Amino acid sequence: MSAIETFETELKKSVGGSAESGTFSSSRILDAVESTLLAQKDYHRLFDAKLMRVRQSLGMPVTQPTSLKDIPAEHEVAFREAYTNAAREIGQLFLNDAQLADAWAYFRTINETTPVRDAIAKRATEIGSEPGPQLDELLNLALYEGAHVVEGLKLLLKSHGICNTVTAMGQLMAQMTQDERRQAAGVMVRTIYSDLQHNVRRDVERRQPTLKPGLSLGELVRGREFLFAEGAYHVDVSHLHSIVSFARHLLPGDPELKLAIELSQYGAQLAEQLRYPGDVPFDDYYAANEYFLKAVAGMGVDESMQYFIDRLNQEPDAADKRMIAFVLVDLGQRVDRVNMALDAAAPHVSRLEDPAGFSFTSYCVSAKRLDTLQAAARENDDVLAMATALLMKGRG
Repeated sequence: MSAIETFETELKKSVGGSAESGTFSSSRILDAVESTLLAQKDYHRLFDAKLMRVRQSLGMPVTQPTSLKDIPAEHEVAFREAYTNAAREIGQLFLNDAQLADAWAYFRTINETTPVRDAIAKRATEIGSEPGPQLDELLNLALYEGAHVVEGLKLLLKSHGICNTVTAMGQLMAQMTQDERRQAAGVMVRTIYSDLQHNVRRDVERRQPTLKPGLSLGELVRGREFLFAEGAYHVDVSHLHSIVSFARHLLPGDPELKLAIELSQYGAQLAEQLRYPGDVPFDDYYAANEYFLKAVAGMGVDESMQYFIDRLNQEPDAADKRMIAFVLVDLGQRVDRVNMALDAAAPHVSRLEDPAGFSFTSYCVSAKRLDTLQAAARENDDVLAMATALLMKGRG
């Protein structure tokens, strides 16, 4: 039966006559439209129909029913509430039919992402790792539509391996939230640590078959320089390099920090040509990352802070000094060494005021270092920063 035939059948259920006669009430017409579209699972147009009903009840034009333009002020609250309710209902209908991408379009619009995120997490545990349209659709939704980046990376890791996952995470990093970066870093650290631990153990067992079970990577490597002889390595070193940098997004208390420190210690023993440098202050890559990660883990915090302070003082290039100083203030905030960081870094970051990123003024205010803010304001001839410092002092 065509849509029109279904519609007319619905229309005649309670009232005689034909659809062309014009004898039907608006309510009856709209009931028939919604019943028809629901029966045909035409949910996108059902969304239009639901908002057509709202417009009809408010005396608004029923053409382009989902448009949010030119809503009369007296109807704006009611219409937006109806829009949200309709989007939630249509999104749930798509979700019930396992059409996650369509559901995401509605739930994202009303900023209610949890139902789709939960559905993606559930689907990711059910779907196989073999390539195919279903897997591709779920990966695209989770990763590139941003519906659930962490679950998408887990699924990509399961289906396409660590190489593709490292690349994808690097590309997506700027779009991820801090918590997503932290969770994804934990997944990647655990994965490469397990692979590396297994490979190193197998190498050691070729020489020591009676090796004690359950040894950590650090315990396996300690005192066994032969593991690195003649440029030997046990995992793709480019993957190791990337994942150690991802680990800097971990937070105090994360169990993966200990694993990441051991990864850095392993990397530091690789042959020089395999230890790719990073941007300053991570040019001595694995040593610098070990200091950073140990500080976040609460191990030798002052020693680690001093490492970056010394690196700052030794750096001749002004642009690189700013990069080191930025790392220093970030680390200082994370490990409760704000004063130590500010004393060293302030001259190099005092002009940084990014509304979407680091703000020297905000950093000083939150650290209650108004003296440093005032000194920098005077040095930079910045009346706004000086006014901020004076106003905050006035608040006591």
